[in-house]
Amino acid sequence: MTEARRHIVTVDARAAGERLDRALAAALPALTRSRVKALIEDRRVALAGGGTIEEPSRKVKTGERFVIDIPEPEPAEPQAQALDLDILHEDTDLLVLNKPAGLVVHPAPGNPDHTLVNALLAHCGESLSGIGGVRRPGIVHRLDKDTSGVMVVAKNDATHHALSKLFAAHDLTRAYQAIVWGAPRPPRGTIDAALGRHPVDRKRMAVRRTGGKHALTEYWLERSFGSALRPFAGLVGAKLHTGRTHQVRVHLAHIGCPIVGDPLYGRARTSPRNANIPASLKSFGRQALHAAVLEFRHPTTGRDMTFATELPNDMRKLLADLNSVNLSS
Repeated sequence: MTEARRHIVTVDARAAGERLDRALAAALPALTRSRVKALIEDRRVALAGGGTIEEPSRKVKTGERFVIDIPEPEPAEPQAQALDLDILHEDTDLLVLNKPAGLVVHPAPGNPDHTLVNALLAHCGESLSGIGGVRRPGIVHRLDKDTSGVMVVAKNDATHHALSKLFAAHDLTRAYQAIVWGAPRPPRGTIDAALGRHPVDRKRMAVRRTGGKHALTEYWLERSFGSALRPFAGLVGAKLHTGRTHQVRVHLAHIGCPIVGDPLYGRARTSPRNANIPASLKSFGRQALHAAVLEFRHPTTGRDMTFATELPNDMRKLLADLNSVNLSS
């Protein structure tokens, strides 16, 4: 069997109620269950006539038809590549680092190497957990390529299981800082809006009235720029109470304050009433989003761990430009 092909699986009565990954693996004996699970998590499994499915544990029903797209095979395991890492903490169980913007977390089509995983394999060697799959060893959670900030990585299977449970239960604190267009009204609040795949553009997430997953973000305005009545930009803090894909980016855009430089959810906004808006705001080359704080209980020692990082240089420079506008206006 060649892997570069599409399969369609129809669920029969014998498989009804099974987990999706288990049912598909049984229907496609050439694929292991872990391979099927990875395909689901890579958004390569969809309900025929419906949307992409991302939950391997989803229960299947009789008569459902699933489309499985299997990509061309890639090297079985990522190669170790020595890259500079900004490590905030490391022990025998886990590693906490400050990921720079521009660094992809794990190998994927279009980014086969020079990822965080490649760097971790070089740094940790054979101790790195493989429970996340051969393509994502040790990875418990992700940050988008152009999002900077704090990440935790598991160095063994037991720690990977424990940290995964913390993230699944949201039993930890994740806080972000973002530079946005405009400023939220009110300046502090919560955004309770379910998220799901965009009905047309499957690469994007969207607020969904039906069919989405519960998503809750707490936000607060730290600083606004421009006039009090019509601020053209703001520095916003955001705390995740759930962990959906692109949650902060979509939620802030939903309340009318898209993140500056966001290629998917932002807008090339200008304000004719503010001719002094710095060019650096309009031309910022990535989403101005930083994972500033991560707090969790160490799964082995039970000690509460808190990690806070400063904004990266490009965001600090942008804030200095915005502040100079405020001072001169």
